[in-house]
Amino acid sequence: MEHNKWKTFLGICIINILLILVWAYLNWPSDYTSMPLYNKLKIPEVIHSITPIKDSQHFMVSAFIDHRLDGTIRVISIIDRHHLQPLYCIYCTIEHCKAVETDVWIHSDHFGFPFHVSDVICKGEHLEDATDVFISTKSSLDNEPHEYLPIQNRVMSETFKFNFTVCISNLFGDYNNVLQFAQTIEMYKLLGVQRVVIYNTSCGPGLDKLLKHYEWEGIVEIVPWQIDKFVSPSPGWNFKKSKGDIHYYGQLTTLNECIYRHMYQSKYVLLNDIDEIIMPYQYANLPSLMKNLQAEHPNVGVFLIENHIFPKTQFEDSGRFKRLEWRNISGINIMEHIYREPDRNDVFNPTKLIVNPRMVEQISVHSSLKNFGETYHVPFDVCRIVHVRVPLQGHLTKEQLAVDKKVWEFEQDLVPNVDKALERSGLLRPNS
Repeated sequence: MEHNKWKTFLGICIINILLILVWAYLNWPSDYTSMPLYNKLKIPEVIHSITPIKDSQHFMVSAFIDHRLDGTIRVISIIDRHHLQPLYCIYCTIEHCKAVETDVWIHSDHFGFPFHVSDVICKGEHLEDATDVFISTKSSLDNEPHEYLPIQNRVMSETFKFNFTVCISNLFGDYNNVLQFAQTIEMYKLLGVQRVVIYNTSCGPGLDKLLKHYEWEGIVEIVPWQIDKFVSPSPGWNFKKSKGDIHYYGQLTTLNECIYRHMYQSKYVLLNDIDEIIMPYQYANLPSLMKNLQAEHPNVGVFLIENHIFPKTQFEDSGRFKRLEWRNISGINIMEHIYREPDRNDVFNPTKLIVNPRMVEQISVHSSLKNFGETYHVPFDVCRIVHVRVPLQGHLTKEQLAVDKKVWEFEQDLVPNVDKALERSGLLRPNS
């Protein structure tokens, strides 16, 4: 008797399942323009930072809600300017998925390269409720699997995890300037930086060890940037000289991506190269610098900082910082290079930037292309960039260069901190 009851119950369950399947088949949307979430195909997890857009020459990188533009979806993308075509946003909320038209905003400073950073703007209402999106060449949904990007910045915040974040692009060509990198990170820590973001295509073995240490420590965030797997990146900025598909390994894409990634994580974002230090000269650190600059210029969201060259070919005479402990560490010792090239009347000093990311829409290497506030050129004597590299005025003698010992002011903390970082990375033996 009990056995027959179970058979009857099981039969009823099977009949109900069949009825549900028949109902789902009859009610499945034929045009896929608006599909309930429970009918959506499973979203594959995106584990890389560059995703090809199917049936196109383009790529999507990351997606964000832009609350400054009425909550629209902005997808940071790499667009082939020579093969433009209509693109559509396929976005999903917790209830449904939908296809909408887009505007494609190609940034103006492409330097002649065919591939360039662009904003794909999804056109529609109530997009702020979306959780995932992908860019399609089709105007409707289909039943094929797609790689959706998670939409970031869905919630605005007035409190920030970090006060200062440095965005550095890009590591490539097996870059292995270990000592200068360690000195730069430790200097930034002393100046008040809590996060340094690295977009890594390739680096040398020594720097790889150091990066892993800093990542474990928590100050460095490494973003894999395998741009060379998709296009032929240029190692330079001038298309006529360097050729390639995209400017400087996609530098402008990473800088813009970094700003949006940290828009509600960091109060300020510094944008500069790996061998540059944005150095306050009239203030002890970055917090005191920006507190005063922002008080004096409350409507400014972009602060331009002049770049100044310290030739790596000129060494200070005493040998004070030619330390035996660092003799086997690859790279430049910035503390040995205290001579700065003078300004030239007929040459404009390029700038790098400190920005309020919530006031920036599009950024370039040396300036902001679109921003919601004002721009201020910070005077040379208030803050400037210490940039130790090959000289630009190589004909000048040491006597014709200016002496600038600013980094020496940090000797007491900087030197032992660099030693500790190198030791913990396995690059320097204790008491060597």
